[in-house]
Amino acid sequence: MDISYYKDKVILITGGAGYLGSSIINALSFTKCRIIALDIKGSVLNTMHGKAANVSLEYVDIRNKDTWLKFLKGAHVVFHLAAQTSSRIANENPVKDMEVNLLPIAAMIEVCYKNKLRPDIIFAGTVTQVGLTDKCPVDEKFKDNPVTIYDINKLAAEKYLQYYSNQMGRMAATLRLANVYGPGTTSSNADRNILNAMVKKALKGEVLTIYGEGAFIRDYVYIDDVVRAFLIAGAKMDKLAGNYYVIGTGIGYSIKDMVNTVKSEAGRRTDKEVQVNHVPSPEGLSPVEFRNFIANANAFKHATGWMAEVSLQEGIKRTIDFFSGEAKA
Repeated sequence: MDISYYKDKVILITGGAGYLGSSIINALSFTKCRIIALDIKGSVLNTMHGKAANVSLEYVDIRNKDTWLKFLKGAHVVFHLAAQTSSRIANENPVKDMEVNLLPIAAMIEVCYKNKLRPDIIFAGTVTQVGLTDKCPVDEKFKDNPVTIYDINKLAAEKYLQYYSNQMGRMAATLRLANVYGPGTTSSNADRNILNAMVKKALKGEVLTIYGEGAFIRDYVYIDDVVRAFLIAGAKMDKLAGNYYVIGTGIGYSIKDMVNTVKSEAGRRTDKEVQVNHVPSPEGLSPVEFRNFIANANAFKHATGWMAEVSLQEGIKRTIDFFSGEAKA
């Protein structure tokens, strides 16, 4: 992956110690650049593979305009990844979710406007912003009709960034991500990183649980492919600004097939039989859990040349290798 675009640039990454943030930092660590990772107190950056970048971690509150005023000055690129990621928590506390997922975007844009700052902004959206669709694959032509507070706030944040591009003359784009998985620091929320959670359970010999028949289809996209998408987006903002793009592999697998692949590969790795149980779905699950989804990422591919490269089986093997090594460390 060519990261020469970022040489000598200042890159601001919110949620920098998180799953996607730390993965992007690891990728950028091989080029001479300045990376400022913003996160909450107590966060820790993973060990970086390269040593060329100058990286710092700052504990801040991104809802505060003073934070943006301090760190946006001199920044060339912003990867805005920080978020509250649980739809359940968002529905239980809509105001808090808005404060975390929407207010920081509004504060950032206000600071840019008042101080004549022009960083390029790449925002991590989610494919669930579109709501429930009746057919697949899903592209940017589908009408957005979000069914959770979380997705409403993510969509509103995306609209703010479109305003930043289309009315303020700056450049911003959103990448709406399908089900991301793979090595790295994963979310503590039970409704995120399900595939990674399954891998960890399988390596421990724990029972893997599937709700219902596990027939719903998902598009699982490997973390390295997602990192490439963000870095390519930052380098090609002149082609992307003002728009959002669906990011996925274009290949769907049932939840049951995903779990059985994890079972097979983990069993091969540990020489242990992994049990899979089907149980009734618990009450209170979001409607987005009961849908089929496959991404059509052709718009992003045509604009940038990007396409997913890692198959589900290969990605699961790599994920098992990573968490196996982590367990032994």
